[in-house]
Amino acid sequence: MWMEESLVFAEQQFTQLQSQDVSRRKLLQAPGAALPFPPIKVFSNGEPCILFQARKLSLRYEKQKQLDLTERAFSPQKLVDTSQSVCRQDKATLVMRFGDVEDLKSLSIRLQLSSTFYESSGQWWFSVDSVSLLYNVSEEAVFNASEVYAPASSSYHCLHVSSLQRHSALLLPGTDHARRWTITFTNFQIQAFNVTSGKFSPASDCATFLTPAILMGLITSLILLLVLAYALHMVIHLKHIEHDDEHKADVYFPQNPEQPEQCCVESVAEKNIL
Repeated sequence: MWMEESLVFAEQQFTQLQSQDVSRRKLLQAPGAALPFPPIKVFSNGEPCILFQARKLSLRYEKQKQLDLTERAFSPQKLVDTSQSVCRQDKATLVMRFGDVEDLKSLSIRLQLSSTFYESSGQWWFSVDSVSLLYNVSEEAVFNASEVYAPASSSYHCLHVSSLQRHSALLLPGTDHARRWTITFTNFQIQAFNVTSGKFSPASDCATFLTPAILMGLITSLILLLVLAYALHMVIHLKHIEHDDEHKADVYFPQNPEQPEQCCVESVAEKNIL
């Protein structure tokens, strides 16, 4: 019983930590220091409908040199072409056309976004569904976005939106071409569908409490707690057995009164024979 109570307590503590992880995904007034370049703005009917900004945007094809597109994407002197971007009521597409970049012909990056109403929360949420690289006219590498979402009334911010495992891999390869590429947005922030006054709304940050290192520490602690509980249970059980043995009454086995006489008669008979 004591061990079962320990297991229940450990499970409750782990569940509580998970709920804290969810609650830590909150609105932030300022995601960080000022970025070197202003955000990209996509307009629809004369009003901004998409805002996008990153401190750094980098690509790498297999083992080749990393390609930094930050200045090409966000510098006002080298403004990227976003004319093919589209904004609708529940769908939006941000297209950044870079042209020829080193060995890549007609390089473009496309972000697919959507807006959905969830009855459970009673509000609209927007999400980045995929990020695609289009290059060499007809080749395409598609990454499916995982957990890149925010309430429609806010923007989304994350320190890294990347396909690399060390950055939580929020972008998952969706095609064979994508497995050859890595893409990383540093200090990523985006907003769509409810842009007002051309500025980002307070950001819903992706920072989580249960990082892989912390999660492994919790699992290890849980295992040690179970081992300790089992050891204590066995010690208490052994002490209980010893206590019962000390209080047991001595068992007395009386001898058969006829046995000594029989023994003596047999001994006398043996002597007479000798």
